[in-house]
Amino acid sequence: MERIEEILDGVKTMGIGGHVRPDGDCVGSCMALYLYMKTWYPQIKTDVYLERPKPVFGHIACMDEVHYEAGEPKEYDLFVTCDVSALERLAVAGDHFVNAKKTVCIDHHISNLGFADVNHVCGEISSASEVLYSLLEKEKINLDIATAIYTGMIHDTGVFQYSSTSPDTMRIAGDLMEKGVDFSNIIDESFYQKSYIQNQVMGRVLAESIMLLNGKCIVGYMKKRDMDFYGVQPTDLDGIVSQLRLTKGVEVAMFIYEHESQVFKVSLRSNGAVDVSKIAAYFGGGGHVKAAGCDLAGSMYDVINNISEQIEKQLLGQEE
Repeated sequence: MERIEEILDGVKTMGIGGHVRPDGDCVGSCMALYLYMKTWYPQIKTDVYLERPKPVFGHIACMDEVHYEAGEPKEYDLFVTCDVSALERLAVAGDHFVNAKKTVCIDHHISNLGFADVNHVCGEISSASEVLYSLLEKEKINLDIATAIYTGMIHDTGVFQYSSTSPDTMRIAGDLMEKGVDFSNIIDESFYQKSYIQNQVMGRVLAESIMLLNGKCIVGYMKKRDMDFYGVQPTDLDGIVSQLRLTKGVEVAMFIYEHESQVFKVSLRSNGAVDVSKIAAYFGGGGHVKAAGCDLAGSMYDVINNISEQIEKQLLGQEE
């Protein structure tokens, strides 16, 4: 597939969906495609489905039109997923995807094995938003669409600092800026800005973090009772694992939080010596070489030990 128009023949109804716990790239790519369809193909009835995103994405147009629940059963002519690495990761609209006459997956996760009728997966590209950009007619990208794409790109590139950032990524960012994107405020308000409580939680995690594997692995954690004490949700924990990764001498950062009793969400970030996508995949998750995640059940110590064992195997392999 070279252009999104290739999949629109005969389509009268279309659904768009993102992954569970939507991040900036998920929201940005889904909303960019929705805005593109709404603006240029209004004859196609298009719906977008997301779990309720964080308020920091309120600068993206038409966020009030997002469906947070699946609603009545539907049979769409076409259903497109953006930034979804596996069918079980699709949020809200899984039944709509299964019932659709045709399905398309637009993604950039190297762990994506292809679960749609048409799979446009580019594992070497920094974000699903960048993948989507390559499928859109450039002259049809207005300010609203550009804002959504730019938001997705900065979130999955760490504001263009991750190794997945390519010269093409920067050229696209420049093209989007020429559309009038308010890049400075988008970066501050949707990426860096934290609430007072979020800063308190990050400070606690950093203060209580532990070093393993001769200082090559740092682990931060938060139990459910502590999240309840601070009144924070999983979305309030964004950025913690990236901050842990910046610790001098560290090769891998691990951040875990308990979202159900004895069930932990694991986020992994690597500085290059370890492929964390392989570790996440080993435990049923997925992601990228330097950023990945999974869910594990058990005690907090079991989770840390199991993940760190896999990290150690790769580190020892590097030394041999």
